[in-house]
Amino acid sequence: MSFSYLKKMPDPDTIKSEFALTPEMKALKADRDQQIADIITGKDDRVLAIIGPCSADNEDSVCEYVNRLTSVQEKIKDRVLIVPRIYTNKPRTTGSGYKGIASQPDPTKAPDMVEGLIAMRKMHLRAIAESGFTCADEMLYPENWPYVEDLLSYVAIGARSVEDQHHRLTVSGFDVASGMKNPTSGDFSVMLNSVYAAQHAHHFTFSGYEVRTTGNPLAHTILRGAVSKHGNCVQNYHYEDLVRLSDMYASMDLVNPATIVDANHSNSNKQFKQQIRIVREIMMSRQFSSDVKNLVKGVMVESYLEEGSQKISDHQVYGKSITDPCLGWEDSEKLLYMIAELNK
Repeated sequence: MSFSYLKKMPDPDTIKSEFALTPEMKALKADRDQQIADIITGKDDRVLAIIGPCSADNEDSVCEYVNRLTSVQEKIKDRVLIVPRIYTNKPRTTGSGYKGIASQPDPTKAPDMVEGLIAMRKMHLRAIAESGFTCADEMLYPENWPYVEDLLSYVAIGARSVEDQHHRLTVSGFDVASGMKNPTSGDFSVMLNSVYAAQHAHHFTFSGYEVRTTGNPLAHTILRGAVSKHGNCVQNYHYEDLVRLSDMYASMDLVNPATIVDANHSNSNKQFKQQIRIVREIMMSRQFSSDVKNLVKGVMVESYLEEGSQKISDHQVYGKSITDPCLGWEDSEKLLYMIAELNK
């Protein structure tokens, strides 16, 4: 057979009961879910800052990073809601390379999917317990959703997954804000069709069950730039792009028009320092037009304790990305204060 069945995965309910949220954590999550929903729907005029490492590779350094955000959040709470990125799956164009802690709890060792699920859950639980933040993650594999559905306050669907029917239908059953990225081609229609699918009800099979969903009104778009047919990065965070997206939203049967702008990836050509300039431009565009302000609900930034990136080794620099390069803490802190200052 082409498949080698290595081990049976544990039941999600078993994992969730062994590594469980406390009643206080559940109440905290419900409150943060509602705050994020109010920003997406326009009831709250704060902006979202979805910020954190490209890939959450180490529990200690990730939780230290998230804990540092708490004092910043207190100072800017009237204008910005911080949602830390704890991305435990790493998409790969070719399928090779480090795929995140959910697959490989120790980046220097062989994959272990069972231990990865446990590590993924423990990291999110620790972050909630220590910081009071519930966080964002990317749904790379819909099959993993039952293992984290009680933890996440924000879910992103990546550029390579957004055209997949199973991802779209799965999001239609979420009750938290879910961002659908534009595909690597940059096609806005594909992205908006994905939002349309996610906002509507469906009947399909999921996790071994026949299911019916009611649709997710909090599904929205994420602009992450594109790649041209010649392999060059093409930006889509400029004012004209935001106006075009606003017009396209208006022509479709969608509720709660909203977008988050990803300042890294193809928008910055992965030149991580450019995120500072890009975020400033986005925030200024919001000031220039009420339509753009109503559409753009926040930004996404890749950031860690130490700036840049490094190769995987046995002697890694603590708090430095082993995937895409990230802003360091000092720049990230200044950036969050700038976002607050420009949210007028």
